[in-house]
Amino acid sequence: MILRPRQKTFVERCTAALHEHGNTLGVAPTGAGKTIMLSGVAGGYVADSDAKVCVLAHRDELTGQNEAKFKRVNRGARTSRFDATNKDWSGQTTFAMVQTLSRQANVKAMPKLDLLVIDEAHHAAADSYRRVIDQAYDQNPDLKLFGVTATPNRGDKQGLRPVFSNVGDQIAIGELIASGHLVPPRTFVIDVGAQKELTQVRKSVDDFDMAQVDAIMNRSPITDAVIKHWQDKAHDRPTVVFCSTISHAQNVSDAFNAHGVAAAAIHGELSSKSRAAILKAYGDGDIQVVVNVAVLTEGWDHPPTSCVILLRPSSYKSTMIQMVGRGLRTVDPEEFPGVVKTDCIVLDFGTSSLLHGSLEQDVDLDLRTGDGEAPQKECPECHAMVPISSRECSICSHVFETETTEGTPLSDFIMSEVDLLKRSSFRWVDLFGDDLALMACGFKAWAGIFYLGGRWYAVGGVDGKIVRLLSVGERTICLASADDWLNDYESDETAHKTKGWLNQSATAKQLALLPADYRMDFSLTRYQASALLKFQFNRGSIQQLVMRSAEDLAA
Repeated sequence: MILRPRQKTFVERCTAALHEHGNTLGVAPTGAGKTIMLSGVAGGYVADSDAKVCVLAHRDELTGQNEAKFKRVNRGARTSRFDATNKDWSGQTTFAMVQTLSRQANVKAMPKLDLLVIDEAHHAAADSYRRVIDQAYDQNPDLKLFGVTATPNRGDKQGLRPVFSNVGDQIAIGELIASGHLVPPRTFVIDVGAQKELTQVRKSVDDFDMAQVDAIMNRSPITDAVIKHWQDKAHDRPTVVFCSTISHAQNVSDAFNAHGVAAAAIHGELSSKSRAAILKAYGDGDIQVVVNVAVLTEGWDHPPTSCVILLRPSSYKSTMIQMVGRGLRTVDPEEFPGVVKTDCIVLDFGTSSLLHGSLEQDVDLDLRTGDGEAPQKECPECHAMVPISSRECSICSHVFETETTEGTPLSDFIMSEVDLLKRSSFRWVDLFGDDLALMACGFKAWAGIFYLGGRWYAVGGVDGKIVRLLSVGERTICLASADDWLNDYESDETAHKTKGWLNQSATAKQLALLPADYRMDFSLTRYQASALLKFQFNRGSIQQLVMRSAEDLAA
Protein backbone atom coordinates (compact mmCIF):
# COMPACT_ATOMS: atom_id res chain seq x y z
CA MET A 1 0.00 0.00 0.00
CA ILE A 2 0.97 3.66 -0.36
CA LEU A 3 1.03 6.18 2.47
CA ARG A 4 -0.80 9.46 1.96
CA PRO A 5 1.53 12.43 1.33
CA ARG A 6 0.96 13.79 4.84
CA GLN A 7 1.63 10.35 6.32
CA LYS A 8 4.93 10.18 4.45
CA THR A 9 5.93 13.56 5.85
CA PHE A 10 5.03 12.39 9.36
CA VAL A 11 7.19 9.28 8.95
CA GLU A 12 10.13 11.30 7.60
CA ARG A 13 9.99 13.86 10.39
CA CYS A 14 9.64 11.31 13.18
CA THR A 15 12.47 9.21 11.74
CA ALA A 16 14.71 12.28 11.62
CA ALA A 17 13.81 13.15 15.23
CA LEU A 18 14.60 9.57 16.31
CA HIS A 19 18.08 9.82 14.84
CA GLU A 20 18.67 13.26 16.36
CA HIS A 21 17.27 12.75 19.88
CA GLY A 22 17.14 8.96 20.34
CA ASN A 23 13.44 9.24 21.17
CA THR A 24 10.43 11.10 19.84
CA LEU A 25 6.67 11.34 20.15
CA GLY A 26 4.36 11.57 17.13
CA VAL A 27 0.92 13.10 17.65
CA ALA A 28 -1.98 12.50 15.25
CA PRO A 29 -5.76 12.46 15.77
CA THR A 30 -8.25 9.73 14.99
CA GLY A 31 -8.47 9.29 11.21
CA ALA A 32 -4.82 10.11 10.51
CA GLY A 33 -3.79 6.46 10.26
CA LYS A 34 -1.50 6.23 13.30
CA THR A 35 -0.84 2.51 12.85
CA ILE A 36 0.07 3.00 9.20
CA MET A 37 2.54 5.75 10.11
CA LEU A 38 3.89 3.75 13.03
CA SER A 39 4.50 0.92 10.58
CA GLY A 40 6.27 3.28 8.21
CA VAL A 41 8.71 4.43 10.91
CA ALA A 42 9.35 0.93 12.29
CA GLY A 43 9.58 -0.66 8.85
CA GLY A 44 12.07 1.92 7.68
CA TYR A 45 14.19 1.25 10.73
CA VAL A 46 14.46 -2.51 10.15
CA ALA A 47 14.82 -2.32 6.35
CA ASP A 48 18.08 -3.82 5.10
CA SER A 49 19.31 -4.39 8.67
CA ASP A 50 19.18 -6.96 11.45
CA ALA A 51 17.67 -4.48 13.94
CA LYS A 52 15.24 -5.88 16.49
CA VAL A 53 11.99 -3.98 17.05
CA CYS A 54 9.11 -4.32 19.53
CA VAL A 55 5.75 -2.59 19.07
CA LEU A 56 3.94 -2.28 22.41
CA ALA A 57 0.16 -1.94 22.80
CA HIS A 58 -2.26 -2.20 25.72
CA ARG A 59 -4.89 -4.58 24.30
CA ASP A 60 -4.66 -8.03 22.69
CA GLU A 61 -6.77 -7.02 19.70
CA LEU A 62 -4.42 -4.12 19.00
CA THR A 63 -1.40 -6.40 18.71
CA GLY A 64 -3.13 -8.35 15.94
CA GLN A 65 -4.41 -5.22 14.17
CA ASN A 66 -1.00 -3.56 14.36
CA GLU A 67 0.75 -6.64 13.00
CA ALA A 68 -1.68 -6.93 10.07
CA LYS A 69 -1.27 -3.27 9.07
CA PHE A 70 2.50 -3.46 9.50
CA LYS A 71 2.61 -6.30 6.96
CA ARG A 72 0.55 -4.28 4.50
CA VAL A 73 2.99 -1.38 4.70
CA ASN A 74 6.10 -3.58 4.85
CA ARG A 75 5.61 -6.51 2.49
CA GLY A 76 7.63 -9.60 3.34
CA ALA A 77 8.38 -8.43 6.90
CA ARG A 78 9.13 -11.12 9.51
CA THR A 79 6.84 -10.57 12.50
CA SER A 80 5.79 -12.37 15.68
CA ARG A 81 3.57 -11.74 18.71
CA PHE A 82 4.06 -11.69 22.46
CA ASP A 83 0.68 -11.56 24.18
CA ALA A 84 -1.65 -13.68 26.30
CA THR A 85 -1.69 -16.57 23.79
CA ASN A 86 1.57 -16.15 21.83
CA LYS A 87 4.99 -15.67 23.39
CA ASP A 88 7.19 -15.54 20.32
CA TRP A 89 10.22 -13.28 19.75
CA SER A 90 11.28 -14.93 16.47
CA GLY A 91 10.19 -12.08 14.20
CA GLN A 92 12.41 -9.13 13.44
CA THR A 93 9.43 -7.02 14.57
CA THR A 94 7.45 -8.34 17.54
CA PHE A 95 4.02 -7.01 18.53
CA ALA A 96 3.57 -7.24 22.30
CA MET A 97 0.85 -6.55 24.86
CA VAL A 98 2.17 -4.53 27.78
CA GLN A 99 0.18 -6.38 30.46
CA THR A 100 1.86 -9.64 29.44
CA LEU A 101 5.34 -8.37 28.66
CA SER A 102 5.65 -6.25 31.83
CA ARG A 103 5.39 -9.27 34.13
CA GLN A 104 8.72 -9.74 35.86
CA ALA A 105 9.64 -13.08 34.34
CA ASN A 106 8.65 -11.98 30.83
CA VAL A 107 10.37 -8.60 30.85
CA LYS A 108 13.61 -10.10 32.21
CA ALA A 109 13.61 -12.58 29.31
CA MET A 110 13.03 -9.86 26.70
CA PRO A 111 15.76 -9.85 24.03
CA LYS A 112 17.91 -6.79 23.32
CA LEU A 113 15.92 -4.25 21.29
CA ASP A 114 17.12 -1.58 18.89
CA LEU A 115 13.76 0.20 18.61
CA LEU A 116 10.82 0.18 21.02
CA VAL A 117 7.56 1.60 19.62
CA ILE A 118 4.70 2.50 21.96
CA ASP A 119 1.20 2.67 20.53
CA GLU A 120 -1.22 4.90 22.49
CA ALA A 121 1.87 6.50 24.04
CA HIS A 122 -0.10 8.64 26.49
CA HIS A 123 0.06 5.50 28.69
CA ALA A 124 3.87 5.46 28.60
CA ALA A 125 4.30 6.97 32.09
CA ALA A 126 2.40 4.07 33.70
CA ASP A 127 4.38 1.59 35.81
CA SER A 128 3.83 -1.34 33.44
CA TYR A 129 5.22 0.61 30.47
CA ARG A 130 8.12 2.00 32.49
CA ARG A 131 9.19 -1.54 33.48
CA VAL A 132 9.45 -2.47 29.80
CA ILE A 133 11.12 0.82 28.80
CA ASP A 134 13.66 0.68 31.66
CA GLN A 135 14.55 -2.94 30.92
CA ALA A 136 15.00 -2.14 27.22
CA TYR A 137 17.37 0.74 28.08
CA ASP A 138 19.27 -1.46 30.56
CA GLN A 139 19.90 -3.98 27.79
CA ASN A 140 20.72 -1.35 25.16
CA PRO A 141 21.62 2.22 26.22
CA ASP A 142 21.47 3.19 22.53
CA LEU A 143 17.83 2.08 22.25
CA LYS A 144 15.59 4.28 20.08
CA LEU A 145 12.14 5.00 21.56
CA PHE A 146 9.16 6.08 19.44
CA GLY A 147 5.60 6.76 20.60
CA VAL A 148 2.38 7.64 18.81
CA THR A 149 -0.83 8.98 20.31
CA ALA A 150 -3.86 11.11 19.56
CA THR A 151 -4.19 12.35 23.15
CA PRO A 152 -0.77 13.03 24.71
CA ASN A 153 -2.24 14.92 27.67
CA ARG A 154 -4.57 12.18 28.90
CA GLY A 155 -4.26 8.59 30.05
CA ASP A 156 -2.21 8.30 33.22
CA LYS A 157 -2.51 12.01 34.06
CA GLN A 158 1.27 12.17 34.27
CA GLY A 159 3.58 14.23 32.12
CA LEU A 160 5.47 12.38 29.37
CA ARG A 161 8.71 14.31 29.89
CA PRO A 162 10.43 11.39 31.72
CA VAL A 163 9.88 9.28 28.58
CA PHE A 164 10.03 11.67 25.59
CA SER A 165 12.10 14.80 25.11
CA ASN A 166 10.50 16.05 21.90
CA VAL A 167 7.65 15.81 19.42
CA GLY A 168 8.79 14.74 15.95
CA ASP A 169 5.59 15.81 14.20
CA GLN A 170 2.00 16.69 15.00
CA ILE A 171 -0.91 16.39 12.58
CA ALA A 172 -3.67 18.84 13.42
CA ILE A 173 -7.25 17.65 13.34
CA GLY A 174 -7.94 20.53 10.94
CA GLU A 175 -5.55 19.03 8.38
CA LEU A 176 -7.68 15.88 8.23
CA ILE A 177 -10.88 17.90 7.98
CA ALA A 178 -9.49 20.04 5.18
CA SER A 179 -8.17 17.00 3.31
CA GLY A 180 -11.52 15.19 3.40
CA HIS A 181 -10.53 12.42 5.81
CA LEU A 182 -12.84 13.76 8.53
CA VAL A 183 -16.03 15.80 8.20
CA PRO A 184 -16.02 19.40 9.50
CA PRO A 185 -17.73 20.19 12.82
CA ARG A 186 -20.31 22.97 13.12
CA THR A 187 -20.07 24.16 16.70
CA PHE A 188 -22.88 25.92 18.55
CA VAL A 189 -22.03 27.23 22.02
CA ILE A 190 -25.35 27.53 23.86
CA ASP A 191 -25.95 29.03 27.28
CA VAL A 192 -29.06 27.55 28.92
CA GLY A 193 -28.47 29.61 32.05
CA ALA A 194 -25.63 27.50 33.44
CA GLN A 195 -22.42 28.92 31.97
CA LYS A 196 -21.76 31.39 34.80
CA GLU A 197 -22.13 28.66 37.42
CA LEU A 198 -19.95 26.26 35.42
CA THR A 199 -17.09 28.75 35.40
CA GLN A 200 -17.02 28.46 39.23
CA VAL A 201 -16.71 24.65 39.31
CA ARG A 202 -13.66 23.33 41.14
CA LYS A 203 -10.96 21.68 39.06
CA SER A 204 -9.41 18.50 40.42
CA VAL A 205 -6.08 16.99 39.37
CA ASP A 206 -7.49 15.34 36.27
CA ASP A 207 -10.73 17.19 35.45
CA PHE A 208 -13.52 19.38 36.73
CA ASP A 209 -15.49 18.22 39.78
CA MET A 210 -18.28 16.27 38.08
CA ALA A 211 -20.41 16.20 41.23
CA GLN A 212 -20.55 20.00 41.06
CA VAL A 213 -21.27 19.84 37.34
CA ASP A 214 -24.13 17.43 38.06
CA ALA A 215 -25.62 19.82 40.63
CA ILE A 216 -25.67 22.55 37.96
CA MET A 217 -26.63 20.63 34.81
CA ASN A 218 -28.81 17.80 36.11
CA ARG A 219 -32.01 19.83 36.35
CA SER A 220 -35.22 19.37 34.39
CA PRO A 221 -35.45 22.94 32.97
CA ILE A 222 -31.91 22.70 31.62
CA THR A 223 -32.47 19.22 30.16
CA ASP A 224 -35.70 20.37 28.49
CA ALA A 225 -33.82 23.34 26.98
CA VAL A 226 -31.11 21.00 25.70
CA ILE A 227 -33.68 18.82 23.96
CA LYS A 228 -35.38 21.86 22.43
CA HIS A 229 -32.10 23.09 20.93
CA TRP A 230 -31.34 19.56 19.66
CA GLN A 231 -34.77 19.36 18.02
CA ASP A 232 -34.15 22.71 16.32
CA LYS A 233 -30.68 21.87 14.99
CA ALA A 234 -30.17 18.09 14.84
CA HIS A 235 -33.47 16.26 15.28
CA ASP A 236 -32.79 13.84 12.43
CA ARG A 237 -29.20 12.95 13.36
CA PRO A 238 -27.76 9.97 15.25
CA THR A 239 -26.44 11.62 18.41
CA VAL A 240 -24.03 10.89 21.25
CA VAL A 241 -24.32 12.84 24.51
CA PHE A 242 -21.59 13.27 27.14
CA CYS A 243 -22.80 13.76 30.73
CA SER A 244 -21.20 14.35 34.11
CA THR A 245 -22.62 11.51 36.24
CA ILE A 246 -24.67 8.34 35.92
CA SER A 247 -27.70 10.09 37.43
CA HIS A 248 -27.32 12.92 34.92
CA ALA A 249 -27.06 10.50 31.98
CA GLN A 250 -30.10 8.51 33.08
CA ASN A 251 -32.21 11.64 33.52
CA VAL A 252 -31.18 13.00 30.11
CA SER A 253 -31.96 9.65 28.49
CA ASP A 254 -35.37 9.51 30.20
CA ALA A 255 -36.13 13.06 29.02
CA PHE A 256 -35.35 12.21 25.39
CA ASN A 257 -37.62 9.18 25.61
CA ALA A 258 -40.37 11.30 27.18
CA HIS A 259 -40.15 13.59 24.14
CA GLY A 260 -40.64 10.62 21.81
CA VAL A 261 -36.95 10.18 20.91
CA ALA A 262 -35.53 6.69 21.40
CA ALA A 263 -32.54 7.00 23.76
CA ALA A 264 -30.51 4.93 26.21
CA ALA A 265 -27.88 5.62 28.86
CA ILE A 266 -24.56 3.78 28.95
CA HIS A 267 -21.98 3.91 31.75
CA GLY A 268 -19.31 1.91 33.55
CA GLU A 269 -21.66 0.29 36.06
CA LEU A 270 -23.55 -1.56 33.32
CA SER A 271 -22.37 -5.04 32.39
CA SER A 272 -20.38 -5.41 29.20
CA LYS A 273 -23.31 -7.36 27.75
CA SER A 274 -25.74 -4.52 28.50
CA ARG A 275 -23.37 -1.92 27.03
CA ALA A 276 -22.93 -4.02 23.90
CA ALA A 277 -26.70 -4.39 23.52
CA ILE A 278 -27.24 -0.62 23.76
CA LEU A 279 -24.51 0.12 21.23
CA LYS A 280 -25.92 -2.52 18.87
CA ALA A 281 -29.38 -0.94 19.11
CA TYR A 282 -27.80 2.45 18.36
CA GLY A 283 -25.88 1.00 15.43
CA ASP A 284 -29.03 -0.66 14.09
CA GLY A 285 -30.97 2.60 14.29
CA ASP A 286 -33.38 1.39 16.99
CA ILE A 287 -31.96 4.08 19.29
CA GLN A 288 -31.27 7.58 17.95
CA VAL A 289 -29.53 9.04 21.01
CA VAL A 290 -26.96 7.31 23.22
CA VAL A 291 -26.12 9.12 26.46
CA ASN A 292 -22.88 8.18 28.22
CA VAL A 293 -20.58 8.90 31.13
CA ALA A 294 -16.86 8.47 30.28
CA VAL A 295 -17.50 5.27 28.30
CA LEU A 296 -17.50 6.47 24.69
CA THR A 297 -14.77 9.11 24.93
CA GLU A 298 -12.22 6.91 23.16
CA GLY A 299 -12.01 3.50 21.51
CA TRP A 300 -15.53 3.66 20.03
CA ASP A 301 -16.79 4.88 16.69
CA HIS A 302 -20.11 4.73 14.86
CA PRO A 303 -19.44 6.75 11.67
CA PRO A 304 -23.09 7.76 10.99
CA THR A 305 -23.02 9.74 14.27
CA SER A 306 -23.37 13.34 13.14
CA CYS A 307 -24.29 15.19 16.32
CA VAL A 308 -22.31 15.44 19.57
CA ILE A 309 -23.82 17.07 22.66
CA LEU A 310 -21.48 18.25 25.43
CA LEU A 311 -23.31 18.54 28.76
CA ARG A 312 -20.10 18.60 30.77
CA PRO A 313 -16.96 20.77 30.61
CA SER A 314 -13.52 19.28 30.08
CA SER A 315 -10.35 20.65 31.62
CA TYR A 316 -8.16 19.20 28.86
CA LYS A 317 -8.62 20.22 25.25
CA SER A 318 -7.58 16.71 24.20
CA THR A 319 -10.61 15.33 26.09
CA MET A 320 -12.91 17.72 24.24
CA ILE A 321 -11.35 16.69 20.93
CA GLN A 322 -11.85 13.01 21.77
CA MET A 323 -15.52 13.60 22.57
CA VAL A 324 -16.19 15.66 19.45
CA GLY A 325 -14.12 13.20 17.41
CA ARG A 326 -16.82 10.55 17.90
CA GLY A 327 -18.82 12.45 15.29
CA LEU A 328 -16.15 13.33 12.74
CA ARG A 329 -15.64 9.99 10.98
CA THR A 330 -16.65 9.80 7.32
CA VAL A 331 -19.15 7.15 6.21
CA ASP A 332 -18.58 4.11 4.01
CA PRO A 333 -21.75 3.79 1.86
CA GLU A 334 -21.19 0.05 1.46
CA GLU A 335 -21.41 -0.38 5.24
CA PHE A 336 -24.11 2.26 5.74
CA PRO A 337 -26.20 2.45 2.54
CA GLY A 338 -28.34 5.53 2.17
CA VAL A 339 -26.34 7.57 4.70
CA VAL A 340 -24.78 10.85 3.55
CA LYS A 341 -22.68 12.73 6.08
CA THR A 342 -21.13 16.09 5.24
CA ASP A 343 -20.60 17.58 8.72
CA CYS A 344 -21.09 17.06 12.44
CA ILE A 345 -23.16 19.38 14.60
CA VAL A 346 -21.60 20.02 18.02
CA LEU A 347 -23.94 21.42 20.67
CA ASP A 348 -21.81 22.63 23.57
CA PHE A 349 -23.94 23.48 26.61
CA GLY A 350 -20.91 23.62 28.88
CA THR A 351 -17.78 25.73 28.68
CA SER A 352 -15.35 23.52 26.73
CA SER A 353 -15.44 25.51 23.49
CA LEU A 354 -15.16 28.80 25.36
CA LEU A 355 -12.27 27.47 27.42
CA HIS A 356 -10.31 25.76 24.66
CA GLY A 357 -11.65 27.26 21.42
CA SER A 358 -13.77 25.29 18.99
CA LEU A 359 -12.23 22.66 16.75
CA GLU A 360 -12.81 24.91 13.74
CA GLN A 361 -10.25 27.32 15.15
CA ASP A 362 -7.61 24.59 14.94
CA VAL A 363 -7.76 24.76 11.15
CA ASP A 364 -5.03 27.13 10.00
CA LEU A 365 -5.94 28.04 6.44
CA ASP A 366 -2.48 29.52 5.87
CA LEU A 367 -0.70 26.36 7.02
CA ARG A 368 0.86 24.36 4.21
CA THR A 369 2.59 21.23 5.38
CA GLY A 370 5.38 20.56 2.92
CA ASP A 371 8.22 18.11 2.98
CA GLY A 372 11.37 18.54 5.00
CA GLU A 373 12.09 19.37 8.61
CA ALA A 374 9.27 20.77 10.75
CA PRO A 375 10.08 24.13 12.42
CA GLN A 376 10.16 23.68 16.20
CA LYS A 377 10.08 25.70 19.40
CA GLU A 378 11.07 24.95 22.99
CA CYS A 379 8.43 24.55 25.68
CA PRO A 380 9.21 27.00 28.53
CA GLU A 381 7.84 24.56 31.13
CA CYS A 382 9.51 21.21 30.31
CA HIS A 383 12.02 22.35 27.62
CA ALA A 384 10.79 19.75 25.15
CA MET A 385 11.06 20.52 21.45
CA VAL A 386 7.62 20.65 19.81
CA PRO A 387 6.30 21.74 16.38
CA ILE A 388 6.16 25.51 16.11
CA SER A 389 2.42 25.47 15.34
CA SER A 390 1.58 23.68 18.63
CA ARG A 391 -0.89 25.50 20.84
CA GLU A 392 -0.33 23.04 23.70
CA CYS A 393 2.83 21.13 24.64
CA SER A 394 2.26 17.44 23.97
CA ILE A 395 4.77 16.50 26.66
CA CYS A 396 3.68 18.57 29.70
CA SER A 397 0.39 20.26 28.61
CA HIS A 398 1.76 23.82 28.81
CA VAL A 399 -0.56 26.15 26.86
CA PHE A 400 1.27 28.62 24.61
CA GLU A 401 -0.06 32.16 24.52
CA THR A 402 -2.00 32.94 21.35
CA GLU A 403 -3.63 36.04 19.99
CA THR A 404 -7.40 36.01 20.18
CA THR A 405 -9.91 37.94 18.11
CA GLU A 406 -12.76 39.40 20.14
CA GLY A 407 -16.25 38.92 18.80
CA THR A 408 -15.48 36.15 16.31
CA PRO A 409 -18.40 33.66 16.38
CA LEU A 410 -17.13 30.18 17.19
CA SER A 411 -19.39 28.61 14.58
CA ASP A 412 -18.58 31.12 11.84
CA PHE A 413 -15.87 29.34 9.89
CA ILE A 414 -15.33 28.69 6.20
CA MET A 415 -13.47 25.55 5.24
CA SER A 416 -11.08 25.50 2.31
CA GLU A 417 -10.33 22.43 0.22
CA VAL A 418 -6.85 21.01 0.18
CA ASP A 419 -5.84 20.28 -3.39
CA LEU A 420 -5.64 16.51 -3.19
CA LEU A 421 -5.26 16.26 -6.94
CA LYS A 422 -1.78 17.77 -6.66
CA ARG A 423 -0.71 15.89 -3.52
CA SER A 424 -2.03 12.51 -4.64
CA SER A 425 0.41 9.78 -5.63
CA PHE A 426 -1.72 9.28 -8.74
CA ARG A 427 -2.47 11.43 -11.76
CA TRP A 428 -6.16 12.33 -11.99
CA VAL A 429 -7.82 12.73 -15.38
CA ASP A 430 -10.78 15.01 -16.08
CA LEU A 431 -12.60 12.52 -18.31
CA PHE A 432 -14.88 14.86 -20.24
CA GLY A 433 -13.41 18.32 -19.67
CA ASP A 434 -16.23 19.56 -17.40
CA ASP A 435 -14.63 18.71 -14.00
CA LEU A 436 -17.61 16.49 -13.15
CA ALA A 437 -15.97 13.10 -13.67
CA LEU A 438 -12.37 12.41 -12.60
CA MET A 439 -10.50 9.13 -12.70
CA ALA A 440 -7.09 7.71 -11.78
CA CYS A 441 -5.52 4.30 -12.44
CA GLY A 442 -2.77 2.12 -11.09
CA PHE A 443 -1.64 -1.26 -12.42
CA LYS A 444 -4.31 -3.20 -10.51
CA ALA A 445 -6.84 -0.67 -9.24
CA TRP A 446 -8.75 2.35 -10.46
CA ALA A 447 -10.97 4.96 -8.81
CA GLY A 448 -13.16 7.83 -9.88
CA ILE A 449 -15.41 10.56 -8.54
CA PHE A 450 -18.60 11.53 -10.35
CA TYR A 451 -21.10 14.36 -9.86
CA LEU A 452 -24.85 13.75 -10.11
CA GLY A 453 -27.83 15.66 -8.76
CA GLY A 454 -25.95 17.88 -6.35
CA ARG A 455 -23.77 15.15 -4.83
CA TRP A 456 -20.41 13.53 -5.51
CA TYR A 457 -19.99 9.76 -5.67
CA ALA A 458 -16.67 7.93 -5.33
CA VAL A 459 -16.36 4.53 -7.01
CA GLY A 460 -13.39 2.18 -7.00
CA GLY A 461 -12.51 -1.12 -8.60
CA VAL A 462 -9.78 -3.72 -8.87
CA ASP A 463 -9.15 -5.61 -12.09
CA GLY A 464 -11.00 -8.90 -11.95
CA LYS A 465 -12.89 -7.96 -8.78
CA ILE A 466 -16.19 -6.31 -7.94
CA VAL A 467 -16.65 -2.57 -8.37
CA ARG A 468 -17.82 -0.78 -5.19
CA LEU A 469 -19.19 2.54 -4.00
CA LEU A 470 -16.63 4.25 -1.76
CA SER A 471 -18.22 7.50 -0.60
CA VAL A 472 -21.14 9.87 -1.18
CA GLY A 473 -21.33 13.59 -0.39
CA GLU A 474 -18.78 16.39 -0.58
CA ARG A 475 -16.20 16.46 -3.38
CA THR A 476 -13.21 16.55 -1.02
CA ILE A 477 -14.41 13.59 1.05
CA CYS A 478 -15.10 11.55 -2.10
CA LEU A 479 -11.72 12.41 -3.57
CA ALA A 480 -10.00 11.41 -0.31
CA SER A 481 -11.77 8.04 -0.19
CA ALA A 482 -11.00 7.36 -3.87
CA ASP A 483 -7.34 8.22 -3.36
CA ASP A 484 -7.18 5.96 -0.28
CA TRP A 485 -8.69 3.11 -2.32
CA LEU A 486 -5.84 3.38 -4.79
CA ASN A 487 -3.32 3.64 -1.96
CA ASP A 488 -4.64 0.38 -0.49
CA TYR A 489 -4.13 -1.62 -3.68
CA GLU A 490 -1.09 -0.04 -5.28
CA SER A 491 2.52 0.58 -4.27
CA ASP A 492 4.94 3.44 -4.84
CA GLU A 493 6.28 1.55 -7.84
CA THR A 494 2.85 1.27 -9.48
CA ALA A 495 1.56 4.79 -8.76
CA HIS A 496 3.70 6.01 -11.69
CA LYS A 497 2.49 9.63 -11.44
CA THR A 498 5.74 11.05 -12.75
CA LYS A 499 6.61 8.33 -15.26
CA GLY A 500 7.51 9.67 -18.70
CA TRP A 501 5.36 7.19 -20.62
CA LEU A 502 2.22 8.79 -19.18
CA ASN A 503 2.73 11.74 -21.53
CA GLN A 504 3.33 9.68 -24.66
CA SER A 505 0.66 9.68 -27.33
CA ALA A 506 -2.15 7.16 -27.07
CA THR A 507 -1.37 3.88 -28.84
CA ALA A 508 -3.19 2.70 -31.96
CA LYS A 509 -4.69 -0.16 -29.94
CA GLN A 510 -6.09 2.27 -27.37
CA LEU A 511 -7.54 4.53 -30.05
CA ALA A 512 -9.20 1.57 -31.76
CA LEU A 513 -11.07 0.76 -28.53
CA LEU A 514 -12.17 4.34 -27.87
CA PRO A 515 -15.17 6.10 -29.48
CA ALA A 516 -14.44 7.69 -32.86
CA ASP A 517 -14.43 11.25 -31.46
CA TYR A 518 -11.24 10.55 -29.52
CA ARG A 519 -9.31 9.33 -32.58
CA MET A 520 -8.99 12.90 -33.84
CA ASP A 521 -7.68 14.20 -30.50
CA PHE A 522 -3.96 14.23 -31.26
CA SER A 523 -3.12 15.53 -27.76
CA LEU A 524 -4.58 12.45 -26.05
CA THR A 525 -1.92 10.73 -23.93
CA ARG A 526 -1.53 7.05 -23.12
CA TYR A 527 -2.58 7.65 -19.52
CA GLN A 528 -5.65 9.70 -20.46
CA ALA A 529 -6.63 6.99 -22.90
CA SER A 530 -6.12 4.37 -20.20
CA ALA A 531 -8.41 6.26 -17.79
CA LEU A 532 -11.07 6.66 -20.50
CA LEU A 533 -10.91 2.95 -21.29
CA LYS A 534 -11.23 2.03 -17.62
CA PHE A 535 -14.33 4.18 -17.46
CA GLN A 536 -15.71 2.72 -20.67
CA PHE A 537 -15.17 -0.88 -19.53
CA ASN A 538 -16.76 -0.18 -16.14
CA ARG A 539 -19.39 2.37 -17.17
CA GLY A 540 -22.31 0.02 -16.51
CA SER A 541 -21.17 -0.88 -12.99
CA ILE A 542 -20.41 2.75 -12.15
CA GLN A 543 -23.78 3.98 -13.39
CA GLN A 544 -25.60 1.21 -11.56
CA LEU A 545 -23.90 2.00 -8.24
CA VAL A 546 -24.39 5.76 -8.54
CA MET A 547 -28.03 5.54 -9.66
CA ARG A 548 -28.92 2.98 -6.98
CA SER A 549 -27.34 5.17 -4.30
CA ALA A 550 -29.13 8.26 -5.61
CA GLU A 551 -32.44 6.38 -5.52
CA ASP A 552 -31.80 5.18 -1.95
CA LEU A 553 -31.10 8.74 -0.84
CA ALA A 554 -34.21 10.06 -2.57
CA ALA A 555 -36.44 7.41 -0.99
